Amino acid sequence: MAKLTREDQFLKNLYVKKDEVPSFEEFPFSLPAVRLLDTLEFHPNITYIIGENGMGKSTLLEGLAVALGFNAEGGSLNFNFSSYASHSPLHDYLRVGKGVIRPQDSFFFRAETFYNVATNIEEMDREPMAGGKIIDSFGGVSLHEQSHGESFFAAFLHRFRGEGLYILDEPEAALSPLRQLSMLSRINELVEQGSQLVIATHSPLLMAHPDSCIYQLSSEGLKEQVLEETEHYTIMKQFFEDKGRLLHHLFK
Repeated sequence: MAKLTREDQFLKNLYVKKDEVPSFEEFPFSLPAVRLLDTLEFHPNITYIIGENGMGKSTLLEGLAVALGFNAEGGSLNFNFSSYASHSPLHDYLRVGKGVIRPQDSFFFRAETFYNVATNIEEMDREPMAGGKIIDSFGGVSLHEQSHGESFFAAFLHRFRGEGLYILDEPEAALSPLRQLSMLSRINELVEQGSQLVIATHSPLLMAHPDSCIYQLSSEGLKEQVLEETEHYTIMKQFFEDKGRLLHHLFK
């Protein structure tokens, strides 16, 4: 399958049903990502959502994923476990515009709860179904028997099959810079295989894919930016171009 276009992308847009929100003074509706969101238009290939901690990136992605039928802690649409009931009710107040074509594969990857996904896989594989063990689609090696970064990459490399919708919340969390570049290469492969990705990240390396749009979340709302205009890029650039000067001001 070829790269997706505006005509055949899986997700079109997202907006908050603000007339139904009980109060914008309460969580999660008080978060800038929710309170200041009008309409978020998804790129047919990759949509990056970035911003400082506390802006609501993860909450927004969780709401999108749950509204689409994913488990709040991650996994495919078939995962139905719950380690703790802590997800917000945001999904009830979101409207997701979908395209006419449905993805052939899908996965919600959430760095902070991927351990729980790995545990659930082992629990289900104790009594495997006729189709075989679930771990086989992750490379066949227990995710708990690998390092955090290796288990992350096993999911990206083996479980993501292409022609899919992939929602990724801080996938760089356990990856070295070199692995992040490998992840960017894998993202490109998925795009070329007709996939659409929505990614919340702090990594300027992962944000570098050209077939994408970047939305920066701040206390003023959502703003589309190019990579070189993002705070993530400019801070890293300043640090490496004049490290001594920046450290001098930090340590004063």
